[in-house]
Formats: sequence, C-alpha cells, structure tokens
Amino acid sequence: MTDGTVDLLAIGAHPDDAELLCGGTLARMSRAGYRTGILDLTRGETGTRGSAELRRREAEKAAQVLGVAVRANAGLPDARLLNNHDSRVAVVRALRQLRPRTVILPGAGGRHPDHRQASHLARDACFLAGLKNFPEKGDGDGVPAGACRPRKVLYALSFLEHAEKPTFVVPIPGDCFRLKLQAVSCYASQFSGVVQAGDIFPDGRPLMDRIETANRHYGSLVRAEFGEPFTTEETMAADDVVALPVDSF
Repeated sequence: MTDGTVDLLAIGAHPDDAELLCGGTLARMSRAGYRTGILDLTRGETGTRGSAELRRREAEKAAQVLGVAVRANAGLPDARLLNNHDSRVAVVRALRQLRPRTVILPGAGGRHPDHRQASHLARDACFLAGLKNFPEKGDGDGVPAGACRPRKVLYALSFLEHAEKPTFVVPIPGDCFRLKLQAVSCYASQFSGVVQAGDIFPDGRPLMDRIETANRHYGSLVRAEFGEPFTTEETMAADDVVALPVDSF
C-alpha cells in the first residue's frame, strides 16, 4: 500500500491479528486524521486455511476498509517467529521506514507462540531502532539510516484469557466497530464459518458474536457501546483530576 511515515502503527504476527486486536482503534484514529499503518511480521503461510497469497489480498482489502494508509510485511517465517538478531533487524528496518509515534503490540500472553514472540520481538525492536549504530556498520544488513524510536508502546489485551486490568480503554463508536467487523470479514479464508480464531476460544457462537461480546464488555467499562483495551508498562499521568473521564458511580 501507500508508502510514507505513519502516526500509529499496529504490529501483529499474522495478517488479521491487528484487525482482531485493535481494528476499531485503527478506524477511529484514521477518521481523526492520523496516518495509521499495520506491520504484519509473517505472511501466515503455515496456517491451516488459505495461502500466503490469498491472505495478502485479504489483508490489503481489510486495510482499505479501516482507512489504513500503509500496510507492510516483514517477511519473517510463520510458526517459526523468534526474537533474535535477524528478526530484530527486519523489524527495525520497517520502524525506521515508517517512523511511527505510537506502536500497538500484541499482549504478551497469547496462545499462539508467534503472538508471544511478536510482542517481545517488536518491543525490543522499538528500542533498538533508536540506536544509531544498530546494526554495526558494515554488517551487511542494510538497515535504513536515521535512528528513530516510537514515543509510546501500547499492548492490546483483547481476547487474552488471563488479561490484566487495562490501563485504559479506547471507546469505539458504532460505525467504527462496524468497520472492524467488516475488516475481519475480509479474511474469509480464515474466519468464514468458524467459531474461534487466534486467542478467541469457542463457546458455540459465531466468531463475530464473540468479537461483539468482548468489545461490548470493554466498552461498558468506560460507559461506551464498544471498546478496545490496552495497557502500558509505564504509569500514565493525569494533569486534571477534576476532569478525569468515566464516572465512579
């Protein structure tokens, strides 16, 4: 998709991860005027359903639905994702090209090994991207010059079975939530007729119903119709305790 830098970048292990975890947030931020992007670390080539090429086409369509300006793929091996030097170089290369201000990562406790690796790998790469001498000169990795480091790293908590209490929830307007469902539906090869996906465990209901239930729950925590939960490793600051949102009673 379109080249260029972005304000907000969601990083996922596979095509469709970002849509499930934070598709509503991407849609809302795009409508607010921010340039948004998605970086898929793998092509999902070892998945049981579909193919890498089919998933690529589905990913492009889903990104258009969400108003995502840039969608890139790091080309790392699916089901063999590792937090090692070569993988970090690949992610640093993408970060230095896209130069996001804020990055959304998967929560660290996912069921799929790639989801857990993606969280740690991307976090480390965000730090390393700010080191001007990484990689060392002459090592042949060809990482673009111009060190940069995202200002903020967020972790998406949706669908984690043992998720911690969110630091905050992004309220998702109904129209943006519908865009999220439409984007998820673009992945017919993965989700058509299924009752579970990734870290979404089955309860007998259609997948879209499960997504709606989760997003309604998190929305209710902030008195909104829908919501997506996030956490940060650092403590958040509040300048005005009188104007804090979400009533206590």
